[in-house]
Amino acid sequence: MKQEGMNKKIIMLCSECFSTTTLYNYVTAYHAIDGIIAEQPMRGLTLAKRRLKKLGFVRVAGQVLFSVLVVPLLRARSKERIARIKQQYRFDETSIPDQKITRLDSVNEERCIALLRKMAPDIVLVNGTRIISKKVLGSVNAVFINMHTGITPKYRGVHGGYWAVVDNDEENCGVTVHLVDKGIDTGGILYQAPISVTREDNFVTYPYLQFGEGIPLVKQAVDDVMGEALHTIPPATMESHLKYHPTIWQYLYFRIFKNKK
Repeated sequence: MKQEGMNKKIIMLCSECFSTTTLYNYVTAYHAIDGIIAEQPMRGLTLAKRRLKKLGFVRVAGQVLFSVLVVPLLRARSKERIARIKQQYRFDETSIPDQKITRLDSVNEERCIALLRKMAPDIVLVNGTRIISKKVLGSVNAVFINMHTGITPKYRGVHGGYWAVVDNDEENCGVTVHLVDKGIDTGGILYQAPISVTREDNFVTYPYLQFGEGIPLVKQAVDDVMGEALHTIPPATMESHLKYHPTIWQYLYFRIFKNKK
């Protein structure tokens, strides 16, 4: 049921993906979302070149091999499990109205800043974008909220659920809703929740469990902004690690010798 009498404007800054669609549909059951700015994800050579500068050829090659050879196999074998998770959380995959979406190459281009200023949002829901520049974050007087698939600050970066499983760290296998700042998943924590991993789960199913737990928390954070009750919570630990995509040899080692899928 939509909540009336609340006039703060919400937009989404995102990539077009499953979690964006389900997040949009969940939140719009309670609050109107006025517009969506969607960037094109980096793929192929562009993404590889960017990673090469940070991680080096060997590591990036291993990540590419994992993405090309292992991930499709895991997805094929996990179709039934993913379907059950979708049913469990009642994800609404109804397509977002196309007229709501403005598509850009990157959230960090000048056109994005112009759009944000024109839309003048109070709340920006971030989902699946590259790191947002300080210039973009400072372009409007809005609260930027992100759903991160990991427990911060311990599991920043990507695939936080997987890395927590690898570390036998069930307590920190979950999802975080946080404010967005110029760092990588370093903003103030709003809500966190664990996920329950079964023997059927693996690298490709963990995110669906995290979306299921995290999407209602994003809506709760929006409620808090609407009610002028937004507050951050202290992290459970100050330990902090920036995680990257696993390489094929990392994944195979953990799978063979530690039974971590």
